[in-house]
This record gives sequence, C-alpha cells and structure tokens, in this order.
Amino acid sequence: MVYPIVKFGNPVLEREAADVAEFDTPELHQFLADMFESMYAAKGVGLAAPQIGVGKKIAVIDTSNGEKPEEKLVLINPQIVKVEGKQEGEEGCLSIPGFREQVRRPKRVTVRAQDATGLEFEKTGEDLLARAFVHETDHLYGRLYILHISALKRDLMKRKIKKLQRAGEWD
Repeated sequence: MVYPIVKFGNPVLEREAADVAEFDTPELHQFLADMFESMYAAKGVGLAAPQIGVGKKIAVIDTSNGEKPEEKLVLINPQIVKVEGKQEGEEGCLSIPGFREQVRRPKRVTVRAQDATGLEFEKTGEDLLARAFVHETDHLYGRLYILHISALKRDLMKRKIKKLQRAGEWD
C-alpha cells in the first residue's frame, strides 16, 4: 500500500515520534514493506514514519533507489552515535516538495538502531548514506532539514509555502 506523504505544516512532522516496543509482528513487517513502497513511489531515498502520518521511530533508507535490494535499511529507534567530517550538498525532503537547499551535514555518520526483529545493530555510512541517516533520524525527533539553513532562506521558503496553501496547491 502506498501511503500519501504528509507535507510541511502538518503537526506530526514537528513532534518527537514514539519509541517502538513491539517487534517481529506481521503488522510491523507489512508496515515496513508499505514504507518502502511509499518511498519508491515518491522517488525518495529515505522515509520516516512521521512523513506518512505515523508517529513512531521508524525509518527506511535505500540510496540505490531499489536497484540493489541488499542496500535496503530499516532503522527502528535509531540514534546517531558518531559523526565525522563535513559535507555540503543540496538536500530536499518528500514532505517539502519542490524545494531544495544547500545543507551542511557530517560526511561520515554511525547510527545505532534496531531491525524489524528488534536486534540492535550499528551501521556507518558516508556521503549520501550519512546524509540520509541524519535527515531521517531528525524526522523522528520532529526536526526538518530547513532548521539547518539560514533563517532568511527558511523564512522565504515558509512564505512561498503559505502562498501555495492559500492557492490550494499545498495540502
């Protein structure tokens, strides 16, 4: 099932999500499959549960865009445990469609999370994967990438979104 992506302005995107306590259930496995399907349908490389209106600490990432099944990652209750270096690059968000900005992120990131069975693991990623780890984990704590851009650019973006909302082009 493809879930609709929740857009900027929806309160679920600005609240910390709840920890996941139940693992390895048919419902969780189906939800994760639906999250990947929703992410691919939206042409994203990562998706956090709040982006589809579910306030749980679950994120899926696939920087191969479905090309390499072994690169599919499930992060449940993730925490960033180590960051190294810096990278600057254009970043967007499925919940803020049509907008992209230069954002500084760590070049190398280690995340500690649980998989669908509850098994804890650590994974280190560089470049796009590092960016995805930080971006998706931020979502689970109610933070959007626009918090990492200048106040002026953020204000401009919010004004454009308000204009789209008034025109009925942003739901």
